[in-house]
Amino acid sequence: MASLDFYSIENEEHRLRSVVNWIVDIVVAIVLAVLLVTWFGDRATVNGHSMEPVLKAEDVVLIDEFSYQISEPERLDIVLYQLGEKTSIKRIVGLPGETIQIKNGYLYIDGVVKQLPSSLAEVVLAGLAEEEITLGSDEYFLLGDNRESSEDSRFEKVGNVAREQILGKIWFRVSPFVEMGPIG
Repeated sequence: MASLDFYSIENEEHRLRSVVNWIVDIVVAIVLAVLLVTWFGDRATVNGHSMEPVLKAEDVVLIDEFSYQISEPERLDIVLYQLGEKTSIKRIVGLPGETIQIKNGYLYIDGVVKQLPSSLAEVVLAGLAEEEITLGSDEYFLLGDNRESSEDSRFEKVGNVAREQILGKIWFRVSPFVEMGPIG
């Protein structure tokens, strides 16, 4: 009987040690995540419906401000950009030096139809892009995913977005909790 009690106590100590190690690992991971976001990024709350279905109004997202310090934004990145006093979230579809045009609901880049993911809506209203737009060496063309409810590069108020206006890449949804995860 005494030997069974000894093993039972040893197993309980092992279990307790495992639980404590697990809790410490979680706390360390949370602290590191908070520090990384604080040092290399920020968070934002989505306003409006222009990025649906990927991002919805009131979603809270994390912004990677560090990546674009060492590399350039890429096509289809979802970015936070500054326009005057306002910030907005849109998707990059046109890169520096490219010629953009929207006709018959399709996005043309350098005269060739660009196949976008099927989740992105057709572009019914071409706006400024009805005629060809050639982007400068530091300019990007941005569209909202919900094309019918988006004020983006198609409109004079926004137009082409300069590289220095892009604040960072949206990479992770924090809230709502049930939809928490990376944004692709």
